[in-house]
Amino acid sequence: MKHTLETYKGSCLCKEISFEVHGFEQHIAHCHCSMCRKFHGSAYGTLAKVHELTWLSGKELLKEYVAPNGTTRTFCSHCGSSIGFRSKGCSLSEIELALALFDEDIPVQIDAHIFTDYKSNWDEITSALPQYQEGRKLPD
Repeated sequence: MKHTLETYKGSCLCKEISFEVHGFEQHIAHCHCSMCRKFHGSAYGTLAKVHELTWLSGKELLKEYVAPNGTTRTFCSHCGSSIGFRSKGCSLSEIELALALFDEDIPVQIDAHIFTDYKSNWDEITSALPQYQEGRKLPD
C-alpha cells in the first residue's frame, strides 16, 4: 500500500511498547529462514516496512540481538515480544515491524513466501502465493 493519512497502532504483548505508523510498503512476504522461525517461534515471520513510524511508549524497553550475519532482531525486554528486523547497517528508523503486533486490522496483502529452502520439514506451504527459495529482488 502507498502512504496514507490513516494511522495504525500496535503494541507488544505487555503493551509497554506501543507505536503508530501511517502506511505499509506494498511487498510483504512470509519469511521461512531459520532466524525468522526462531525469532517468532513459528513456521515463518511476517514483517513489513512501514511509513512514518512513531514510538508512542516503551522505546527504552527495546533490546536487540545482532546475528552473525549482521542483521538485527529487536524485541521487548519486558515480555519478549518480537518487534522487528533490520538488515545489516540499517538504523532503528528502518525497522521492518512484525505484522502480528498491530492492534487492529491493517491494509496489507501478503504476496510471497521467501527463503523456502529453509522452511521447517513440518511446514507445508499450501497457498498459491509465489515461492522464492532465497530472498527476492524488488523494484526500487
